[in-house]
Amino acid sequence: MASSSWTAPAARDPQARTGQVGQYGGQIVFGEVVSAEPTAPAPDDDLRFTVALAEGRSVTARRVLVATGLRDMLQQVPGLAEHRGHSVVHCPYGHGWEVRDEPIGILATSPASLHHALLFRQPTDDLVYFTHRAGPEEDDHARFAARNIRIVETAVQEVVGEEGALAGLLLVDGTFVARRVIAVAGQTQARAEGLDGLKLPMEGLPDNMGRRFASAMADTTDVPGVWVAGNATDLTAQVGAAAAAGALAGSHINAPPATADNDAALAAAQAADIPA
Repeated sequence: MASSSWTAPAARDPQARTGQVGQYGGQIVFGEVVSAEPTAPAPDDDLRFTVALAEGRSVTARRVLVATGLRDMLQQVPGLAEHRGHSVVHCPYGHGWEVRDEPIGILATSPASLHHALLFRQPTDDLVYFTHRAGPEEDDHARFAARNIRIVETAVQEVVGEEGALAGLLLVDGTFVARRVIAVAGQTQARAEGLDGLKLPMEGLPDNMGRRFASAMADTTDVPGVWVAGNATDLTAQVGAAAAAGALAGSHINAPPATADNDAALAAAQAADIPA
């Protein structure tokens, strides 16, 4: 499984990726999908889809696997987005080791941020909870105090950087709180651009965590011939789980065309045996 932590997909060597996929008969097309929709089925009634690319050409497919991933919907705090993926993180399991022992700030976005704080308290002894949009209840104050988590209730004005690195948070009263890392659990949204024609159903997640493509066992959907896998349907899946979901969906995707090919071959053989 090809991977490169902290490296954007577009920055990875395209030849290396195409070479790995090509070894197994696959092809990578670098392009933007502007539409995807069902089209007229084949003469044997097997499904067909048309995927149109921004460059003008289109691709015909027998089945479609949507693996578009998700988009993080960050809070609209000046300076926050600039440090996303480096000093602004969200997952204590995906990022916790890399930010261990650093001064971390929790930028609260929902009641779920309270538990978020407890998780990020594990890799550091220096944790500050900025209430922002979700202040703790009385019982939470006691829990935080027991773990030496400081609470800041003054609103955050902006995230401040210094020489490309995160320096801290500036509050509306002018106070500056030095932090090297900010943990924020924002909403996540499955990337659906160009897929309206498939009419895939979406659903919200508990605690207003975001929206995903609805799926069932083996990542099937309510749309015949269309599967979804990875973060587009499982918004918390890490790389290994997303890749495994894609492999499972792939095996299920292959089964119907294999049957259709056999049925078509059998029909052709039987037709050839019929006297004129």
